[in-house]
Amino acid sequence: MNVMSRILMALTLFVMVASFPSCAVEKPAARPLRKVNVLDLRIINKGWEDTARPFGRLQAWLEDSVRETLWERSQCSSGIAVRFATNSRRVGVRYLLRLNTHMPHMADTGLKGTDLYIFEEGEPKFPGDSRWRHVNTNRPGSEKDSKWNEKIYVENLDGKMHDYMIYLPLYDGVEEMYVLVEDNAVVTTGFDRLIRPEKKIVAYGTSILQGGCASRPGMAATNIISRALNCEVVNLGISGEGKMDFVMARAMAAIPDVDLFLLDPVPNSTEMMCDTLTYDFVNILRKARPDVPIVMLEGPLYPYARYDSYFGDYLPRKNAAFRRNYERLKAENPANLYYVDNIMLDGIEDDGTIDGIHLSDLGFKHYADKLIPILKPLIK
Repeated sequence: MNVMSRILMALTLFVMVASFPSCAVEKPAARPLRKVNVLDLRIINKGWEDTARPFGRLQAWLEDSVRETLWERSQCSSGIAVRFATNSRRVGVRYLLRLNTHMPHMADTGLKGTDLYIFEEGEPKFPGDSRWRHVNTNRPGSEKDSKWNEKIYVENLDGKMHDYMIYLPLYDGVEEMYVLVEDNAVVTTGFDRLIRPEKKIVAYGTSILQGGCASRPGMAATNIISRALNCEVVNLGISGEGKMDFVMARAMAAIPDVDLFLLDPVPNSTEMMCDTLTYDFVNILRKARPDVPIVMLEGPLYPYARYDSYFGDYLPRKNAAFRRNYERLKAENPANLYYVDNIMLDGIEDDGTIDGIHLSDLGFKHYADKLIPILKPLIK
């Protein structure tokens, strides 16, 4: 076949293909979206209903009873999440930040972003391999004066009912929040056996417990533990303020339906605080809730403490004071009191921090993985 014949054949094939109708499947036109106020859905991981703001973490009356810095930092929405189910093909979020803050050592996606998770079911319904799966995270706007954030997490879903969870920001507060769904979609509060409302851990601590410095909210340790144990975990990690204030112990003791108290205050406490406050702080909880297990976490030995002679000596002294009080409490009443040492070992101390103190996602995974087998039998 000569060159001219080949050219003619190619042109003929082109014309034939071009004459066929397109086989591409066009996406259906997107339906309009409607806003659903999350306060009409199920808010989880809160200790009290009577908070000053819908997404604050302390009761309103505590504002006059704690330090101003403690109160202000308690207004971060760390750990709080929204549970719902919908058959919408598109799922999004719109929310108003309280501060629109920024920190140099933490990603904005964790600090003031939100995570969407979907519950992936196995067959039959909810076997061992069913689990919560991360879908998407919004990137908060960088405009200084713009506190509103909006994000369509996922499109072109199958139109079936699925259970979802949205985690709120770790180091900023939220004033208003809406789930975005198609205008004809069904929206409910979701299957109530997912993140069981009748099982609750109250976790008290410092900036690490609050979630510093996870890259996104779902990677904070309390949120990992909540998904793994299928229970609510109230996050009372308050940056710089986990100093065993007795008023906090009394408030925590009054939270209804608590199955376990998890205490991680050593990073914010001095050696003297560990020595003089631990016994009474824990005893307030024990006397008010004698049947509720208490797990005390030893403070971390930060990576630089291996090389800084002062902290290499001081951090173990804090832990020793904390442990002495645990042993005193245990001797008086051995029931329902547990101690976890070396929480920062097993890999966290080498590659699990952002700045030598606060944890990366890898660090939080190590932290949670160490605690989950200890906590699981205690919440039955």
